[in-house]
Amino acid sequence: MSGVKTLSEFIIEKQDDFPFASGELTRLLNDIVIASKIVNREVNKAGLADILGATTQENIQGETQQKLDVFADDQFIAALKNGGEACGIASEENDDFLAFDSLRSKNGKYIVAFDPLDGSSNIDVNVSIGTIFSIYRRVSEMGTLATEADFLQKGENQVAAGYVIYGSSTMLVYTTGNGVNGFTLDPSIGEYCLSHPNLSIPKNGKIYSINEGNLAYCSDAINNYITYCKEIDKPTNRPYSARYIGSMVADFHRNMIKGGIFIYPETTKAPKGKLRLLYECNPMAFLMEQAGGIASTGKHRIMEIEPEELHQRVPTIMGSKNMVKELLSLYK
Repeated sequence: MSGVKTLSEFIIEKQDDFPFASGELTRLLNDIVIASKIVNREVNKAGLADILGATTQENIQGETQQKLDVFADDQFIAALKNGGEACGIASEENDDFLAFDSLRSKNGKYIVAFDPLDGSSNIDVNVSIGTIFSIYRRVSEMGTLATEADFLQKGENQVAAGYVIYGSSTMLVYTTGNGVNGFTLDPSIGEYCLSHPNLSIPKNGKIYSINEGNLAYCSDAINNYITYCKEIDKPTNRPYSARYIGSMVADFHRNMIKGGIFIYPETTKAPKGKLRLLYECNPMAFLMEQAGGIASTGKHRIMEIEPEELHQRVPTIMGSKNMVKELLSLYK
């Protein structure tokens, strides 16, 4: 284990990078780490336990909740509530935000917005899924219950964000606004270890990620860009490769490592887009920009959007700088 740096060691070491460092953010991140390990354990044994399949319930988006969705949601809520550093949470699986009412939680400095299990439609077929989280400083008065205003903040106000990908290995990738670092879970010791320091996305890539089954409902800009990606008579050595998993975390992670563009645009069926601003797009936009990429709706920088509701949806384009710029030029 010589030379291996654990996530806990790294967080403590980097604590002073955060302008309001006093230990609470460190403990809050550790609460998220603990919950992710519990979820990872259940994901890994899902085929052996009665946790595959759907429940009889739907979430606020009208999506049928999977058993693992509910389990993951419960684990993250329990860890954050018991930790006491967050005064409240907002989750994809809950209609409204939850304000924790213990004395310690009321004095918590942070709120957390998260998607407990992104890509849950892939659970039953054993394809990579993930967790996305976003952390803000509260704006309500300390010592009181969290309010909706604590959650309806621009992405620019995030103090930390990250994701966990449960795949062939389990990785946690996060930022506090000082670059992006990735940690792989070593199951032999139960610790996340630094495996991808100072992650940056290549400025160019050859991967585009979009559900091409929806192209008939997409704008001319999107259709023209996909045509551009497939052309072979250009000096930039196209065609590009299409890679689409249907899990934002998995598609984002692959493109982060290899270079590429992730596109989930507005369509005539979903004119506001499909992905949620607070707990999907904002945290991923924070990570993408910290890694040197671009995150846009096609018309606006994602992290500048003023949220109007907890489950607000926005179009999403993010990835390698030059690839995103090429697509945005078509919008103009």
